[in-house]
Amino acid sequence: MEQAKVYFTKTITPESVVKMFEVLNVELPGKVAVKVHSGEEGNQNYLHPEFMRPMVEHVNGTVVECNTAYAGERNSTEKHRKLLDNHGWTRYFDVDLMDAEGPDLVLPIPDGKILKENVVGKNIAGYDSMLVLSHFKGHPAGGYGGALKQLSIGCASTVGKCLIHSGGLITDQETVWDHMAEQDVFCESMADAAGSIVEYFKDKIAFVNMVCNLSVDCDCCAVAEDPCMADIGILSSTDPVALDQACMDLIYQSDDPGRAHFLERVESLHGTHTIDAADALGYGTKEYVLISVD
Repeated sequence: MEQAKVYFTKTITPESVVKMFEVLNVELPGKVAVKVHSGEEGNQNYLHPEFMRPMVEHVNGTVVECNTAYAGERNSTEKHRKLLDNHGWTRYFDVDLMDAEGPDLVLPIPDGKILKENVVGKNIAGYDSMLVLSHFKGHPAGGYGGALKQLSIGCASTVGKCLIHSGGLITDQETVWDHMAEQDVFCESMADAAGSIVEYFKDKIAFVNMVCNLSVDCDCCAVAEDPCMADIGILSSTDPVALDQACMDLIYQSDDPGRAHFLERVESLHGTHTIDAADALGYGTKEYVLISVD
């Protein structure tokens, strides 16, 4: 596979998000799903709808989310819709909670290493293309969260999330946390699931990562550490594997004193194994050229 193109700017503004999408020169036809992270109640680091607004409006997109599998304010349709209102997403956008009502949609993963199918919110079938807007940061389960996590855990229904976390064994959110997969199996399951979304949209999908508010914790954490590193910038690509790899490389190359704390979280949970597993599956590549955008 030839090198992927990843674009990078140090400028972090709502307008820069649009600019970094435009440099991809990709068409997102028809009805566009814009995957965001709605932010858990109490989290201080998630990217707010005001920041995303110019980008979502630029593609005339519908903001999409799915319910979680852990205790919190997003693990049921009723609570999640209330939070989407409270966090302002519905003030600005049409918002689709894709697994609000069953039955879920099952996507095949014929070449998956761990999972042979991915269970996603059925409403994904109503979209012709997808834009994945990811806040790149740490994560207490996956080590880091970026484009691959948004594709996998982010698009999975509650049942799908349970299957990813358990390596394909458990569908029940009440018992899944007692049957968590071994860490590398979990990472490989995420890579499998992410690939099924890429395959579903094929060339009608694009990715923008905002590398800022760099906490070791995810936006899914109600109680999260404050950021430990300075903001780095915005990166974009049509290849989610190259994109996440480029973000990690910039963190490794940083001389920020908080880098060691951030990387301890990533490395202790084998976070980059997800990138390696996705690269091995072939729907993206770790080989890329980084193109600076003024």
